[in-house]
Amino acid sequence: MKAMSNDKPQGVCASDLASIVGEKNAVCLWENLELGQQKRIQQAISNEKPQGVYASGKLPSCIVYPRTQQQLAAVIATAHTNNWRVLPCGSGSKLNWGGLAKGIDVVVSTERINQLIEHAVGDLTVTVEAGMKFSDLQALLAKSRQFLALDPTAPESATIGGIVATGDTSSLRQRYGSVRDQLLGITFVRADGQIAKAGGRVVKNVAGYDLMKLLTGSYGTLGFISQLTFRLYPLAEASGTVVLTGKAEAVSQAADILRGSALTPVQADLLSTKLVSSLGLGQGLGLIARFQSISESVKEQSNRVLEVGQKLGLDGAIFADDDEANLWQRLQKRIHTTATESVITCKIGVLPTAAVEILTQVELGLIHISSGLGLLQLESKNQVLKIRDELRSAGGDRTQANKGFLTILSAPVSVKEQIDVWGYMGNALPLMRRIKEQFDSKNILSPGRFVGGI
Repeated sequence: MKAMSNDKPQGVCASDLASIVGEKNAVCLWENLELGQQKRIQQAISNEKPQGVYASGKLPSCIVYPRTQQQLAAVIATAHTNNWRVLPCGSGSKLNWGGLAKGIDVVVSTERINQLIEHAVGDLTVTVEAGMKFSDLQALLAKSRQFLALDPTAPESATIGGIVATGDTSSLRQRYGSVRDQLLGITFVRADGQIAKAGGRVVKNVAGYDLMKLLTGSYGTLGFISQLTFRLYPLAEASGTVVLTGKAEAVSQAADILRGSALTPVQADLLSTKLVSSLGLGQGLGLIARFQSISESVKEQSNRVLEVGQKLGLDGAIFADDDEANLWQRLQKRIHTTATESVITCKIGVLPTAAVEILTQVELGLIHISSGLGLLQLESKNQVLKIRDELRSAGGDRTQANKGFLTILSAPVSVKEQIDVWGYMGNALPLMRRIKEQFDSKNILSPGRFVGGI
């Protein structure tokens, strides 16, 4: 990547920004970015140029890499003064999620704001800067036999800030809850460049408005996350995974039994037929459940799930050690890797009891047995609209918003420009717009990426 020389700044915003970040390679002009990086950014921005605001054109002028939270604040303050529209990002692994940002002038990355601030081993908490890679943090925590109980997309490249900004967690929410449930404190840069904080570095903290929940999953539209504090958990002594496969009705019954039992899986998902077969797990729908505890408990719980499957006529297998780790890695990769660029990856939320019905309609899909949240790979916008209609049907207009949702994460830009990415049918949009106005009155942070074009 060719970087701009500090003594010869160019572009709409490069001159002012280069003087803030100072060091070489910290500001890179658009035309000097690698083609792969340009493509990732283009997947996040609309081709439509907004009216009534300053915008440099269809493409950002440059990408900026501040190294400290103070530099980040100064960059955002400069953008605020000049009405530059900013696209926040970390490593860019989820830039193609959500709505399309409009009229972006500059991309700002936290990738180099990546220090460990504090690991309180005895308190089971950790404080890190937003640009730290998830995989790097887990490696550090593992030295103390602890871990952050999230299971994000692209764990090797995802940054902590990006995970929170997109609310990205997966199967581990079965036992540990969502990103919001594990977040104890947050530091962020407001749209005017001021640094603000919420929460703290201890588990019991109830003072103040819960900005952590507000910023989680806001896609960078309310503030630029710079530092985070999480609760941690000790690594388990043993781990084991059970897979049941077979007819849809039997798999659905097994899921019902598991939900109503005293068993305590840390991960438990329903898998579509194509996902099952592509992983070499057998035929039919699948139920995958992972247990982590002392070895005796893992063995006992795994065997009880196998017994449930046998009574229902399902095929079953137990995975342990390297085979188990490899299985979950392959599952993660398969559900997030698309065969072609035209595939639409969606996040779905349904009643857990309706999950099997949905999975029988798609080729690739995974839905958590307790939360009803999951991921689907769909072939066309028509299939997206069809499933949305099904989720809104029955119950009448008054209850439509409660039947479920289907949100597009990644899709070709042309698809996102044709249909609503979020598919939101609730009545909270006016409130959301007021919150956006309060946090970002100039609408410079990720404009257009959130619900209702916020």
